[in-house]
Amino acid sequence: MATRDPLQLYLREISKFPMLAQDEEFDLARKVRDQGDQDAAFRLVSSHLRLVVKIAMDFQRRWMQNVLDLIQEGNVGLMRAVKKYDPEKGIKFSYYAAYWIKAYILKYIMDNWRLVKIGTTQAQRKLFYNLNKERQRLQTMGFTPSTSKLSESLNVSESDILEMEQRLSGNDMSLDVSIGEDSSASRIDFLPALTPGIEEMLADDEISRQLEKHIATIRPRLSDKERDLLENRILSDSPLTLREIGAKYGITRERVRQIESRLLEKLKEHLSNKIEDFSADWIKKHD
Repeated sequence: MATRDPLQLYLREISKFPMLAQDEEFDLARKVRDQGDQDAAFRLVSSHLRLVVKIAMDFQRRWMQNVLDLIQEGNVGLMRAVKKYDPEKGIKFSYYAAYWIKAYILKYIMDNWRLVKIGTTQAQRKLFYNLNKERQRLQTMGFTPSTSKLSESLNVSESDILEMEQRLSGNDMSLDVSIGEDSSASRIDFLPALTPGIEEMLADDEISRQLEKHIATIRPRLSDKERDLLENRILSDSPLTLREIGAKYGITRERVRQIESRLLEKLKEHLSNKIEDFSADWIKKHD
């Protein structure tokens, strides 16, 4: 039966495009620059589609975004890189393209930011990387990896386990999956290694820095309860429950939920208006 996994299908298709030698890249880039040669541009783009996938998957693992959306945006960045690239400057095209690919992916993440991601705590990130490993370990030891057992062994709440399982089932993309029933190759076989230096380009830590910067500016405008919710529930590595916060102020869980909902709307509006889109600025500066 043919695979229906869209990522597997996409990887199978782009694996058909050959990689280029450096002198071929140079000649093609000159044709694009001097003649606007569309065939040359297509060959440059198609030979670097695997680089886009590799970078997109790196971001997907960190930020739990839909990898196909990130690939689509990265491809737009790649096409922009082809138009802007000057081969005479002596920079390898893949290095140059990586800047544009990351810039467009980062811009997409910023433009489509879900506020819940701000609350992705260190504990949740640790859980993201260890949940499946712990499940396999328990099975090897003869235990059924139930939610309660996983919660106990990983020292996290059962709700955290359930939330992470939902995220993983929706977005996680394994690199070891075969790209087709008639092929022994896996996804990772078709992805190029990132060269030293690319990981330093447009580091995604900048997203967190920008968020923290602009969240700080809204704190003085919040009520005591809202600040408490922000610090001890939304942003906390060990978030309080609705019941705990309600008990602190002598109000019901439902009332706390209402306050939290109103706070989230305030934050969404504030961030959408205030976040400096550094990727957009970078793109505009170099366009």
